[in-house]
Amino acid sequence: MPALTLREVLALDPVRATEPELLAGETALDRPVRWVHSSEVYEGANFLDGGELLLTNGFGLTDTDAEIRRRYVRELAARGASGLAVEIGRSLPTMPPEVTDEARRLGLPLLALHRVVPFVRITEAANRAIVARGLSGRSVVRPWGDDHTAALLADLADRAALNQPEVEARSALAGFHPGPGARLIGVSVHGAREVTAVDRAVRLLGGASVLRAAFPGDVLALLALPASVSGDPIRAVQEAFRTAADPGLTVAVGHAVDTGSGWLRWSDTLRAARTTLELALTVPAAEPAVPEGPLVTSARALSLERELTRGGIDANRDRLARLVQHALGPLLTWEAAHPSDLVRTLEVHLRHGCSPTRTAALLHIGRQSLYQRLERIESLLGLEIDDPDLLGELLAAVCAHRVVRGMGAAQVRGLRTVA
Repeated sequence: MPALTLREVLALDPVRATEPELLAGETALDRPVRWVHSSEVYEGANFLDGGELLLTNGFGLTDTDAEIRRRYVRELAARGASGLAVEIGRSLPTMPPEVTDEARRLGLPLLALHRVVPFVRITEAANRAIVARGLSGRSVVRPWGDDHTAALLADLADRAALNQPEVEARSALAGFHPGPGARLIGVSVHGAREVTAVDRAVRLLGGASVLRAAFPGDVLALLALPASVSGDPIRAVQEAFRTAADPGLTVAVGHAVDTGSGWLRWSDTLRAARTTLELALTVPAAEPAVPEGPLVTSARALSLERELTRGGIDANRDRLARLVQHALGPLLTWEAAHPSDLVRTLEVHLRHGCSPTRTAALLHIGRQSLYQRLERIESLLGLEIDDPDLLGELLAAVCAHRVVRGMGAAQVRGLRTVA
């Protein structure tokens, strides 16, 4: 049976209740819809892999110029979105004309939603219908819990309009019962089409429960580590995925939050995992990769990268370039003329407490070679790199340099960029 079409999604009762007005893309209503997401406008485009209908309240369109709005529509079309639906009336009084114009030019279906209906009602109804359509052609029908789990994770990650009783009821329906004192940790896995790696990691953690679902391109999970698990929960989850995940996968781990801290905190750890995954896919790693294994990182490991790119990588490009030039100018000039690895050496050294032993081991060089590199760096910059007053500035600069390099590489490869 064919996939659910955009025309059929528009016929669902919760969608009809919004009094949708089709402003563009009249000829594309029969394109398939693989999933329905709700998100703030600048985050939504980053996590699409094709075939999604994106719902937004339009808040991100209110304080931007016309070209940024046009670029956003172009990014949605380039990523194969099945359509964009914008709530009109609260954050956005009217649809910006440049959004309509660009959507018409690209043939992207654009909907103005004139009545407020909680996005959770739309996403749950639509995604339930999408899953039902997909299951109807299979010989073995999977339990409805899979649909509830995917819809709940999507709503939490997109911070849809929820409340605590609703989240708890839907979690229970999906079989997720984190006990008192449990620590919740969001995880996002790129490159996997199934939840196998998550299930293996949960078994290694022993006693953990999980909400997990496969979305187009990524797997999203919310792990609950019981209070009986001692030690650092983030490190425990990372180690489990280093063992459980296949080579080539990228795994991002969010923050650890208390199960009783409320659904917004549940949302925070899932969103942190997704943002961290985007950074891991876009920005080159600070340290040498582990051969023959997955890339496993965490929100706290990339906290500096996240702060440097807050508001979007493109929006920070000039500021980061100035920071890099101010702190590392002579070093970059030297590297341009003399192929070397001095900037990377400096970052690894700073990130590991200026420990020569650890730095040399990570870079796979002898201590004497490391000392020669450090002397060259200090000579070029005219400072002592272990000066406590300089550590913050230098670490921010070398991290910014890596982010700026990742910008160019992402544009060449056509990768997603963090918002």
